[in-house]
Amino acid sequence: MNTASSARRRGIAGFGIATLVIVATLLGLGFWQLQRRTEKHALIAALDARLTTAPAALPPPDRWNTMSAANDEFRRVTFTATYKPLQDAMVYSSGSGVRPDVPGAVTWAFLPAALPNGATVVINAGFVQNTMQDRAQQDRAVKNLITGAPVTLTGYLRFPGTAGVLTPHGDVGKRLWFNRDQRAMAQALGWGDVAPFYVDLESPVPANGIPKPGPLEVRLKDDHMQYAVTWFSLAAAVVIAFGVWFRGQKRG
Repeated sequence: MNTASSARRRGIAGFGIATLVIVATLLGLGFWQLQRRTEKHALIAALDARLTTAPAALPPPDRWNTMSAANDEFRRVTFTATYKPLQDAMVYSSGSGVRPDVPGAVTWAFLPAALPNGATVVINAGFVQNTMQDRAQQDRAVKNLITGAPVTLTGYLRFPGTAGVLTPHGDVGKRLWFNRDQRAMAQALGWGDVAPFYVDLESPVPANGIPKPGPLEVRLKDDHMQYAVTWFSLAAAVVIAFGVWFRGQKRG
């Protein structure tokens, strides 16, 4: 009898420890989501502030290596540049998290532009409808931008993204990419050395609206509270389940 009782107590203690570990893990995940939510809200506030601040002069090339996505992403800038008479690149996307006017799948027109000091900045001049299989139509969409005359551009600093495991490789023949990496485009298309960032164009808008630039709007996904509630609910469910099981063991 004593042996059976001791074995039962050991079983209860072992199951209790396992339950404690599970509950602690679930609570840790819940609090981690709350922390992520606080950080996400701070990021959204910072990005909103950058997007609504009056555009500043584009930093000179000697400062480019000190710039980063964390400190400079989405800063508004204004500068004068001349589109280079070189081949453009197109970047396919299924939508946009920062352009609410994007209707769905589109391609973005990326072109190199020369600054007065000779440096080259890549410009995302806006989107065109997804005609990714018709390279001639894409060429017609951007040829009016390349006039050889300087133009004052206003836009947002952006930094190249990291391609995912499932991101298709670019098709150099079609000048079509699936990741916004202006450095890869420059290397493939002979644009020369380019800035470590590119500029999402806000204005001017071409007379025919093609490509279509425009203002950006932060729309970061914020589901952290929902996830936190889920983890906390699971922790509570585990505690309740252990309580029911423990009561049954005592009665037994």
